[in-house]
Amino acid sequence: MSYSFDQSNQYSSQHIPVALLETSRRTRFIMRTYAHLLAAMIGFTLIEVFLFRSGLAQQILRIMVELPWLLIIGGFMIVGWMATRVAHQAASPVVQYLALAGFVVAEAVMFLPLLLVAELNVPGVTQSAGLVTLVGFIGLTGVVFVTRKDFSFMTSVLMWAGVVALLLIVASLIFGFELGTWFSVAMIAVAGGSILRDTSRIMRYYPEDRYVAAALELFASVALLFWYVLRLMSRRR
Repeated sequence: MSYSFDQSNQYSSQHIPVALLETSRRTRFIMRTYAHLLAAMIGFTLIEVFLFRSGLAQQILRIMVELPWLLIIGGFMIVGWMATRVAHQAASPVVQYLALAGFVVAEAVMFLPLLLVAELNVPGVTQSAGLVTLVGFIGLTGVVFVTRKDFSFMTSVLMWAGVVALLLIVASLIFGFELGTWFSVAMIAVAGGSILRDTSRIMRYYPEDRYVAAALELFASVALLFWYVLRLMSRRR
């Protein structure tokens, strides 16, 4: 899930939002953002391929099985929050890149159990889920670019949805009940809303030098969408 925090006021006072820049600079920012997003997605894929082909995935999974899942989720949330904060606030581009890279690695590790179970149960479902996720992301991005609507109003709804989802996940782990198909459907809707919100915020409120942070925000939302699309497709088959 995206770990964004509202920085529109900080941006407006300390930096000029890209929405107020000339067209060429605004276009360059958008191209940089999506180039870094593509790099993050490719990096995520290569890390997963390396982990599974090298056998490290099985070793990491054995360690994860021994740990409480609540501890893993909590650690991942902390890493996500720290990476997002660093990417937004660090002055050094190198530090921003390290934040993005660290978050991609954390996502790759977090996805290991789901990817393994999905491929064991339904071989080839990962590629299908990836394609569905990509098509969905392109479609949602197109909605923002074509309509130029500001979806920032969805922030409060997405925050509440995220809190409810987290409470349900924690409850399912404590009390042992399973979150079914409709939970995945609802979370796909939340992820889609996050993509709409993040894309419109990036086009309006981010300063020109925060394309790495923008890519991180989008990658987090795309990863959330992929997770629940894969979970849903694995269950449906």
